[in-house]
Amino acid sequence: MTDQLYMTMNDGHKIPVVGLGTWKSEPGDSTYNAVLASINAGYRHIDTARAYDNESDVGRAVNDAGVSREDLFITTKLWNKDQGYQTALEACEKSLARLDCGYIDLYLIHWPLKDLRNDSWRAFIELQEKGICKSIGVSNFTIDNLKELEAKYGVLPAINQVEFHPYHYQKELLDYCNSKNIIIEAYSPLVHAKRMDESRLVAISEELGKTPAQVLIRWAMQRGMVVLPKSVNEDRIIENFTVFDFEMSDSIMKRLDDLDERFVTCWDPHNPPPYAPV
Repeated sequence: MTDQLYMTMNDGHKIPVVGLGTWKSEPGDSTYNAVLASINAGYRHIDTARAYDNESDVGRAVNDAGVSREDLFITTKLWNKDQGYQTALEACEKSLARLDCGYIDLYLIHWPLKDLRNDSWRAFIELQEKGICKSIGVSNFTIDNLKELEAKYGVLPAINQVEFHPYHYQKELLDYCNSKNIIIEAYSPLVHAKRMDESRLVAISEELGKTPAQVLIRWAMQRGMVVLPKSVNEDRIIENFTVFDFEMSDSIMKRLDDLDERFVTCWDPHNPPPYAPV
């Protein structure tokens, strides 16, 4: 089993560098088995959300895994329909009940809803002060969104979870978050398998004797991010965690940086869907 690595967030808590993403993991046995397999493989970080409809399955697996709760890191997220001060407080309690895991390690605002994100953040600060959530953060926030939170509340998120991979290298956002000690958490780091056969990526993976997925995960790690590869296949879950035994040179990192084409596979905060105005 490979040893997990950790980063320290701006609130002093540690977060495992590689976590299992569960977006589009089917509720029920599919999610349950994937989470169990990941914990058995050495993962200690599981990422879910109210919108994924699989919090209870994550919670069952966490409770059945035979690993101390203190050694596991569980993230969930506030969905759009629950944003606002009072509704966010209530939604957190409901997520915690579904997870049945005692407390939430990291609670994220899933989307920067224009008229509600500030009230939601006020609730998040209160949830952290009460110890219901150890750490609080955001997802899909732009630099302007982050500046707004800091100006209004003076409390910065520990994490900003966004789509991040070499084909969508958001360097300006990464540099800003680094300057504020906000850790970027990369979702969809494997580009939804839409670039696994891309010739430049394949060439690098062959040079290193690693899979394209391992190269993509390692790139994000070496750029100072937490990474959330998603799979429900046990072999791929293990493969995605076997990324601690090599390091890529500066020249290879630069070649990967140069893959950027602003290829967005999920939500683009700069061009959001109509139900998520920013």
